[in-house]
Amino acid sequence: MEVEIQSHTTSTAITQDKLTQNREPATQTPPNMTQELPITTIKLPKKLTLVPLIFLIYFEVAGGPYGEEPAVQAAGLLYALLGFLIFPFIWCIPEAMITAELSTAYPGNGGYVMWADRAFGPFFGSLMGAWKFLSGVINIASFPVFCILYLDRVLPVLDSGWPRGIAILILTLVLSFLNYTGLTIVGYAAVVLSIVSLSPFIIMSFMAIPKIHPHKWLSLGQKGVNKDWTLFFNTLFWNFNFFDNVSTLAGEVDKPQKTYPLALFVAVIFIFVSYLIPLFAVTGALSVNQSEWESGFHATAAEMIAGTWLKYWIEIGAVLSAIGMYEAQLSCYTYQLLGMADLGFVPTFFAKRSKWFDTPWVGILLSTLITIGVSFMDFIDIISSANFLYSLGMLLEFASFLWLRWKLPELRRPYRIPLKLPILVLMCLIPSGFLVLTMVFAPKTVCWVSGIMTVGSIGWYLLNKFCKSKKLLKYSSGESAE
Repeated sequence: MEVEIQSHTTSTAITQDKLTQNREPATQTPPNMTQELPITTIKLPKKLTLVPLIFLIYFEVAGGPYGEEPAVQAAGLLYALLGFLIFPFIWCIPEAMITAELSTAYPGNGGYVMWADRAFGPFFGSLMGAWKFLSGVINIASFPVFCILYLDRVLPVLDSGWPRGIAILILTLVLSFLNYTGLTIVGYAAVVLSIVSLSPFIIMSFMAIPKIHPHKWLSLGQKGVNKDWTLFFNTLFWNFNFFDNVSTLAGEVDKPQKTYPLALFVAVIFIFVSYLIPLFAVTGALSVNQSEWESGFHATAAEMIAGTWLKYWIEIGAVLSAIGMYEAQLSCYTYQLLGMADLGFVPTFFAKRSKWFDTPWVGILLSTLITIGVSFMDFIDIISSANFLYSLGMLLEFASFLWLRWKLPELRRPYRIPLKLPILVLMCLIPSGFLVLTMVFAPKTVCWVSGIMTVGSIGWYLLNKFCKSKKLLKYSSGESAE
């Protein structure tokens, strides 16, 4: 008997060897007759490979130097450079290593939700899922807004009023539909988008070299301008967080135990370089007031260094970067909902997939609606609210990681951080201190909004628990996540 297995990832059919049976057949086939046996076809879903995963992580976290400018506006050149130079070591590397270890130990959709559940139980798993999902969709809302911030420099009509609102709405719907077409398409699209969006920064950095005066990097800020540390820390945090989000689609990755650690290692280096080189080039080459370093200033800098043509290229690159970041993060949060449905935290309805593209359409629809709902907020308020909720989730994530190391030391971890528990505690304490600092500096409005959302998240857990006990809705047993 021949069994043909047809995979989405290749068009080649793999035929297994003929299977032999020792038992005598019930009926004999005449020697001159050939009995045709049926061919069984099993379709395997497409899996993300290394290169698309690297660029998905890249857009999950950064998407290019777009958005780093407010750090200079908030604290001056020297502090901005030091921030982008030092912050990856105290935040990005620990977060990436923790993500690699736990994603390979629990290679299923849901990611950090599964980690908190395994460490502290279903209540904390549900709370983690709510915090991360809400912070994510709020953060996603910043990308269409961020895109319009660049476009209104070319099209002033988009600066305010109903044209701005309509533009954000249309852009959000179009980007969500692109995500609906499939994770593999999104992954390879991220590769193309990163090349096009980063190219103008490479050109600008080379053209800025003859104009660089290193003494400018030592500037502590414009005289008479107070430091805005809230904006400074939020900008750094927003530009470097969300490494762990990619854990939510571990079930869609080819050989996650090997792919995740390498992809995260490459992505950290890629992101670090893509932020620092343009920032050093522009700050060393131009002499402008600190107040001019608002979101979108890189386009103005490109015009001053090379001309209008490069300015427009960066404007286009900003749009493409926003598209890439929107797609990468929307993918992660929709697969988080799918994973939560598999774990039994939400009804199985959230695990429904499209018949045409095999994508979790319910999660895409829900995320899009929430994104549209918060897109009216100011850009800085959006990232501040997202950062606060994300900080709560990350504190729980660090605690889950340390508890699992202590509670389950023999758990199979294909990638294991080569440090003992006391050193790991110290490694987590440093970024945890920064998380607390970020929340302390948060505006009161953001604290109130985050508090209300946390209370709502607890209510959501109790509602699902009630519906599950009364069998009002269908829930998974959670066994598939083991």
